[in-house]
Amino acid sequence: MSRLHIPLRAALVALLVGVPFGNASGETLISKRISYFSIGGRTAAELDKALSASGPMMKSTGTRHPGATRIKFGGTVTYVSRDDRCAVGSAKVTLNTRIILPRWKYRRQAGRDLALVWDTLASDIKRHEERHAEIARIHARQMEKALLSLKAEDSCERMQARVAEVSAEEVERHDKDQARFDRTEAANFDRRMIRLLQYRLESLKKNAKTR
Repeated sequence: MSRLHIPLRAALVALLVGVPFGNASGETLISKRISYFSIGGRTAAELDKALSASGPMMKSTGTRHPGATRIKFGGTVTYVSRDDRCAVGSAKVTLNTRIILPRWKYRRQAGRDLALVWDTLASDIKRHEERHAEIARIHARQMEKALLSLKAEDSCERMQARVAEVSAEEVERHDKDQARFDRTEAANFDRRMIRLLQYRLESLKKNAKTR
């Protein structure tokens, strides 16, 4: 039985070096990192302007966003020769994610109303970006499963081609799921923020009554 160790080529969404953590099998290797960018502003209008001016630039839209998740897939595939056919011996998919979030430097000096709006918005941005990272983790595991289930080919050249094809298909499905999530979030943003603000305001009132 011969073995051939070749890097897995998957689509590069963005480059990241993170701190790794993984599952017990050591196959799907996942890293996640959170970083922050600082913004100023003393009013809601100034905060909005600061987010638009300082947020991470998205290549897909050409605009700055209040938060972002950089994603990179990679990994390795080992090929084995069995009965004059080439098969996948092992597949290790790697996923690196970097979540970029805003940090308001005047939060401690803010009045109650503006602080409430900011805390609600910042929490929603974090939830949104964490979901992007979760979608990527789901697809990384699906990619590994798909690679391991590939049937043997007549040659390792054909096997490599199938690996590249399956990897590209999974990355494309990943990209579509991420875009679908963004569309849904954008459509529900106003209603979601109103609901979250009302919930936080009611919680503050309840806490004040119990004191």
